[in-house]
Amino acid sequence: MNTTVILIGVLAIIIIYLWSTYNSLVILKTRIQEALSGIDVQLKRRAELIPNLVETVKGYAKHEKQVFENVTKARSSLLSAKTLQEKAEANNELTTALKSLFAVAEAYPQLRASDNFSNLQRQLEDTEDKIAYSRQFYNSNVLDYNTKIKLFPNSIIANMFRFAEEPFFAATEEEREKVEVKFE
Repeated sequence: MNTTVILIGVLAIIIIYLWSTYNSLVILKTRIQEALSGIDVQLKRRAELIPNLVETVKGYAKHEKQVFENVTKARSSLLSAKTLQEKAEANNELTTALKSLFAVAEAYPQLRASDNFSNLQRQLEDTEDKIAYSRQFYNSNVLDYNTKIKLFPNSIIANMFRFAEEPFFAATEEEREKVEVKFE
C-alpha cells in the first residue's frame, strides 16, 4: 500500500514537472515570436518613412540618382524578406543606403534646414531606436529560451517535443566597425 502511494506521488510529480516545463517552453517560444513581430513592425514603419524622406531629398538633389535607387532597392529587399537572416541582411543594406542618403543631404544646407526633412529625419531616428530596442528584446527572449532548452533535465523534455534553438538577431561586421567622428 505504501509503495503504491509513493509511486503514484512520484509519477504525479514527474507529470507535473513535464507539464510545467513544456508550458514554460511554449510561453518562451511565443515570446520570441512576439518579439520578432515587434522587429517586423518597426522595420515596416521604417520602410514606410523612407519614400517620404527620399522624395524630400530628391527635390533638392536631383542628380543623386544612384543613391535614390540604392535606397529604393534596399527598402524593397526589406519588405520582401521572409527569414530572420534575410531581414537582418536587408536591414543592414538599408542602413548603408540611408547613410549615403544622409551624406547627400549634408551637401544641401537648405535641405537640412527644411522642416519636412528634419521631421522625417527625427521620425527615422526614433524608429531606429525602436528597432534597436526590439532587437534587444528579441535577443533577450531568445537567450532565456535557448538557456532553458539546454539546461538539464529541461533538455530531455525539449528534445522530446522537438524544441530547437533559436537564432539571435546579430550585428553585421560593418555594424561592429569603429565609428570615426571627424570635425571639419
